[in-house]
Amino acid sequence: MKCKIMHESKNRIRIHVYRKYMTFEEADKLESYILRLDMVKSVNVNERTSDAVIGYDDRHRSELVRALSEFDFEACDLPEITHTGREIRHEYEDRMFWHIARRFTSRWFMPFSIRRIITVIKSVPYIVKGLKTLKDHRLEVPLLDATSIAVSILMGDFDTAGSVMFLLGVGDIMEEWTHKKSVDDLARAMSLNVDRVWLVTESGEEVLTGINEVKAGDRFVVRMGNMIPLDGVVTDGEALINQASITGESMPVEKHKGAYIYAGTVCDEGEITVEVKKSAGEGQYDRVVHMIEESEKLKSATEDKAFKMADKLVPYTFGATALTYLLTRNVTRAVSILMVDFCCALKLSMPIAVLSAMREAGQHNVSVKGGKFLEAVAEADTIIFDKTGTLTHACPTVKDVVTFGGEDKDEMLRLAACLEEHYPHSMANAVVKAAEDKGLTHEEKHTRVEYVVAHGIASTIDDKKVVVGSYHFVFEDEGCVIPDEDKARFESLPEQYSHLYMAIGGRLVAVILIEDPLKTEASATVRQLHELGMDKIVMLTGDSDRVAGRIAEQVGVDDYISQVLPEDKAAYIRREHEHGRKVIMIGDGVNDSPALSEADVGIAINSGAAIAREIADITIGADDLSTLVFLRRLSVALSERTRGNYRKVLSFNSILILLGALGVLPATTTALLHNGSTIMFSLQSMTNLVDE
Repeated sequence: MKCKIMHESKNRIRIHVYRKYMTFEEADKLESYILRLDMVKSVNVNERTSDAVIGYDDRHRSELVRALSEFDFEACDLPEITHTGREIRHEYEDRMFWHIARRFTSRWFMPFSIRRIITVIKSVPYIVKGLKTLKDHRLEVPLLDATSIAVSILMGDFDTAGSVMFLLGVGDIMEEWTHKKSVDDLARAMSLNVDRVWLVTESGEEVLTGINEVKAGDRFVVRMGNMIPLDGVVTDGEALINQASITGESMPVEKHKGAYIYAGTVCDEGEITVEVKKSAGEGQYDRVVHMIEESEKLKSATEDKAFKMADKLVPYTFGATALTYLLTRNVTRAVSILMVDFCCALKLSMPIAVLSAMREAGQHNVSVKGGKFLEAVAEADTIIFDKTGTLTHACPTVKDVVTFGGEDKDEMLRLAACLEEHYPHSMANAVVKAAEDKGLTHEEKHTRVEYVVAHGIASTIDDKKVVVGSYHFVFEDEGCVIPDEDKARFESLPEQYSHLYMAIGGRLVAVILIEDPLKTEASATVRQLHELGMDKIVMLTGDSDRVAGRIAEQVGVDDYISQVLPEDKAAYIRREHEHGRKVIMIGDGVNDSPALSEADVGIAINSGAAIAREIADITIGADDLSTLVFLRRLSVALSERTRGNYRKVLSFNSILILLGALGVLPATTTALLHNGSTIMFSLQSMTNLVDE
């Protein structure tokens, strides 16, 4: 690819691609290619200007430059990328541009007589909407808008009427843009997280297959905790399916043979085989969008309060207008009050502030499902961390395999990987990767794998039951025993590692030692969250007290609880709620999903389990836990901005009403100042909230 470096600073570079323009697909392809480079932390490709701003590790500048030079739009073989949000942004930027362009073109280049006719025609929908509001016996903003527009036209002040409608139009575009972006972010978070499925071959073997290779008529297996990526019909098994994201049902629905399954739903419990009815991309995204686009999650309480307050102030505005006229018999003074519409500024500044914050969050690899959750992050005083994959690295590594009863290390690792690959979690991934690194391939000789949440997995090989999991699961629940000749060896297992136990036929055969190093930024993140007002930071984990205590001390949390079950995490959050605390939960696994749902804000790691990402309100990148500090700062700043906008709009417009009533300002001046302040507040709301 031929490109030029336009600007460069520490860890940041801006390039220009020598291309007249980029299509959405080309921009997405370039952005995806750059993000896959190891040294790159962030990238923003602008298809309009053919520019790309890249955040990277400047120690690897030469590798980045070489990778950019090697890129080719036609030759690059990346999977097709759809629904990235680029098209929506493009659409609304264009709509806003032409809305503003039409206003200024007509204002400066169109004859007054024609402009007057156009203003009258444009006023009709507003007046009709106001009359409908009046017919329903409601004194709300549409009636005030219609009245101010109609009175301006009747008084011959067509410029003021046009300005009011112009600002209302800008507000409508911004509010719709905010809503569409929220819906799009949520739909993409739900729709695009599964890239492989366990495909059932004609011989009955399960093969891990790319989602784009699956076609209608194929069958795939879905197990507990997995998101269902494709529409289909159940051909075998039964399961409880959480389809709240599609149908709005709060409780999981039982699905048997013959039942239809929707893509984007999650298997809460059980196992089913599904015959594909629609391949990837056929209507899934659009259906998800349709189901959630009216969701109240998308608007923050501050926004909602401001909009409702605007409606509540309408009767007072009408009252002040009537009272001023009765006391002064001066139409100009009365109309000057009518020209001050609180709704214009509120409808513009509030959605813009939220949209700006969500855009800023996206730039830091944070996906927020609505302004409501940013507000909740700002109000929270308690934060709860899962340990594995959250405070520790998402990819633990196998340090060693200790065998018992004379078993072979490689054979035990091979068997463990064969079972663990069916339920991807950070520790399971570590086992699978360790086997891959050793070149240990395996055949699927076991029977159906059963997953017990927060405990382990069980299956059968050669008529012998095989269990892999925690100490509690293997020894207490399953009653497995340690070979007598190996008890001393068992007692001497290194305590600095997490232990994954495996037993065959009721006898311990191996303990897999897993090293789960703490994320380097974890302790600094906890300290900074304390500084930002988090009163209580807790770690809840299913790991042993020995491992949990060591991690808790290193991180600096206020409290920790070990060996907890999923329901224990949710119960802990309920107890915090009973004490009046607002709670953030951060996790990445299937066992975190009840707690993520129970918390005021559930935050999932984007590399975690599908069900965790689906339930969570916010997802963050796995590579940098300090993103939480940015998220807290952003949320607090957004709350301050929205409250500030609310106060400024009320104060400034109240002053205009008072000056209009006293006859200090005529109607044209109050309208001009009101419109000018609306634009000023809106522009201020577009700026970044967090200074880097």
